[in-house]
Amino acid sequence: MSTESAPQSERPYDTSQLRSAPSLVMVNTGDGKGKSTAAFGTILRAVSQNWSVAVVQFLKSGDWNTGEEKVCRELGVQWFSAGDGFTWDSDDLDESRAKAVAAWEFSAQLIASRDYRLVVLDEISYAITWNWIKAAEVVTALESRPERVSVILTGRDIAKEVIEAADTVTEMVKIKHAFDRQIRAKKGLDY
Repeated sequence: MSTESAPQSERPYDTSQLRSAPSLVMVNTGDGKGKSTAAFGTILRAVSQNWSVAVVQFLKSGDWNTGEEKVCRELGVQWFSAGDGFTWDSDDLDESRAKAVAAWEFSAQLIASRDYRLVVLDEISYAITWNWIKAAEVVTALESRPERVSVILTGRDIAKEVIEAADTVTEMVKIKHAFDRQIRAKKGLDY
């Protein structure tokens, strides 16, 4: 089979045209499991290179005591749980919205500060989808970020504008999930 007739995924790369980029914007989206988990794996890579890293969680509150937060804090990652839990459980959506807006304003400052080589905006997509924060504001912050600041955004249904601004977009596709069989999230595997 000639290279020209091979599917795109099987064609060898022409590495002579590759260039370096000082930073990237990455998006992990889709209905499948693993969006945040993939971001946390990238955090390990960044920390191993002595990068300063910050995480802002848009849904989880500080009461969750997740394994990834515990380990990342031990590794020196700055961790900010800015949400109040899942909004579908919220008693006060106005408060949930206000927390998301404050989390975004804080995140924009973190990105612009140059204090971090990697900023993870975990589950930010929900705040955008519900029009609590504007996709255009997020895109502006991404496009005007300091040269060496990479950003990872996670969550389902990430806004089209954010996808267009990203360098790498991965969609997690659910084939099957334990929750569909009424199995609760498991500590150590899911959080």
